[in-house]
Amino acid sequence: MKSFLVIGLGRFGRSTAEKLIELRHEVLAVDMDEDRVNEIMPFVTDAMIGDATKESFISTLGVDNFDVCIVAIGDNFQSSLECTALLKEHCARYVVARANGEVHKKFLLNNGADEVVYPEGQLAEWLAVRCSSERIFDYIELDSESAIYEVAAPEDWDGKPLSHLNIRRKYGINVIGIREENGVTMEISPDLILTAGQRIYVAGNKKTIKKIFS
Repeated sequence: MKSFLVIGLGRFGRSTAEKLIELRHEVLAVDMDEDRVNEIMPFVTDAMIGDATKESFISTLGVDNFDVCIVAIGDNFQSSLECTALLKEHCARYVVARANGEVHKKFLLNNGADEVVYPEGQLAEWLAVRCSSERIFDYIELDSESAIYEVAAPEDWDGKPLSHLNIRRKYGINVIGIREENGVTMEISPDLILTAGQRIYVAGNKKTIKKIFS
């Protein structure tokens, strides 16, 4: 179990706080809006009303006691920068800040954020990749070049075992899972026979995977 400080209780902040509680972590939720604080109070460990851009308030939170501090003030450029800087000045261990664009992201990193998330941009990218091919259903980015994709097996893989397809040698990608009716199996053997259209999970270079399954 970890302890989290979530600052900003808009849709993103509230959803994050509630999910962390669902995962059995401790959460202190903070917002300037009394109604937002009252609404989330029953669902988190504790909640406080306060202005996280004020040092006098930040100093009362004991931010160095939290494993992660999340700045979810994505709709106010200046406030998120000030809050992020204050958290680091008060020795926050790890600060994750939400950005509303690439410029905002750069400023947050310069102001001390250890990690920056850009939900709208990430969702837009996911949607573009998902809709660009009828054979790509989902993906998880690992870094700028690599990802795990849920895809449909091509027709020319139908009825062939993995050992004969030589997918790793030919394409430099790996089949790491198969989606079945009752869930996902990660027990992949060279004798596994694929069928066309079967949902599989592959890991490797993003450009290579997109080319194969476009």
